[in-house]
Amino acid sequence: MFFAPAVRTARFVPRTYDRSLERFVNQAFSGAQRSLNVEQDDKTWTLTLDVPGLSRDDLTIGIEGAVVRIESKAEAKRQIKAAYELPQDIDVAASEAKLENGVLSLKLGKRVPVSNVAQLAIN
Repeated sequence: MFFAPAVRTARFVPRTYDRSLERFVNQAFSGAQRSLNVEQDDKTWTLTLDVPGLSRDDLTIGIEGAVVRIESKAEAKRQIKAAYELPQDIDVAASEAKLENGVLSLKLGKRVPVSNVAQLAIN
């Protein structure tokens, strides 16, 4: 692997390069490799994430719009913090989470977009 440093000047600071390098370094040296699988059908997305060593009480799952946030509590044996953005809003009422043998399975319902089209009468 070759590493070529980028020259930075006051006028040129490549922000995307900085973030890519930061993600690479964090992933390479943290030792935390997460295995995420995403499947979808017409009505749901199914996300499976490996979280060995964590129990139901150690995890919190938050859904806001199209973003799913998975975090472990501060007192958990292992720390995890991840956020995933899906292409469509999530229907919380039609969603469920299950933890079995260190694998977290999220079945997230797709929210059907509501059409606000109104008919206008022609005079």
